[in-house]
Amino acid sequence: MKKYLILLAGSPATGKSYLIQKIREQIPDLFLITPDEGKELFADSIGFDTLAEKAQLEKKVWHFYYVVLALYMEAGKQVIVSEYPFSDKQKETLANLADTYAYEVITIRLVADFEVLWQRRARRDLEPDRHLSHLMSHYHFSDRLEDRSQADNLITKENFKQITQTRKYDQFQLGELHEVDVTDYEKVDYTSLIDYLKKKVQSKKNK
Repeated sequence: MKKYLILLAGSPATGKSYLIQKIREQIPDLFLITPDEGKELFADSIGFDTLAEKAQLEKKVWHFYYVVLALYMEAGKQVIVSEYPFSDKQKETLANLADTYAYEVITIRLVADFEVLWQRRARRDLEPDRHLSHLMSHYHFSDRLEDRSQADNLITKENFKQITQTRKYDQFQLGELHEVDVTDYEKVDYTSLIDYLKKKVQSKKNK
């Protein structure tokens, strides 16, 4: 049985979570693991009082993420999906895990014009369902903030641009690459891509 690690890559605010929903409709037995879920889990269970503590917590998150990913690979889960603004910081470890456990890697890289990305990112940070820990320099489970514009660690447009350019989110690739321009969501049609993934996973060669 061939096994697949599908990485949904690209800058924040490119619609990776939506794409996961669409893929899951056709490949329902996939295993999903995302670093952001780990960040939120550790923020709720441990918390942080400073940006330095937040950075240390993030190191724990990545260790947790790679350990869980390795466990599911070792168990032989056929399709593992992960979404994140992946960069070269994660590339070597992901490549080594895929090689160790014989997973074929498929990268779906979502790209968009920067101005559109920034508008989406700024809007998303103010939404009430956005986990508060992403927006604060200090956070514990019971913390609440009704007006998200008052969060003390909101990213600025300049910093967002610098990060996207420095980390080269729009250039990440590991294994087979499929790039989709999501500047205009109304023009995006994932049908052929998802059909391709479904046929690849269900190929007779995999039985």
